[in-house]
Amino acid sequence: MSEQQTFNNFSEFYPYYLEEHSDVMCRRLHFVGSLLVLIVTAWALMSGKLAWLLLVPVIGYGFAWVGHFKFEKNRPATFKHPLYSLAGDWVMFRDMLIGRIRF
Repeated sequence: MSEQQTFNNFSEFYPYYLEEHSDVMCRRLHFVGSLLVLIVTAWALMSGKLAWLLLVPVIGYGFAWVGHFKFEKNRPATFKHPLYSLAGDWVMFRDMLIGRIRF
């Protein structure tokens, strides 16, 4: 989808977000990146080594963007809709975790 789309709320955005993540490898990379973000965040907070938190965006976006550029062959939704996209990442992560979305 090349045209700029507008959304009134997250409920309108999420179906678009899922369309942009139709490739299973892209979804898997998103899942791994999100899981690593949780692990690194927890470890940094528990260990007191807060500098590790600087890696969180690199890990999260790094895995996701590889999925988009290499497998999905599209531009990440983050570029056009950063806040909805961040929320979409976590909703999709939950949906994959509970089996609602295949990965």
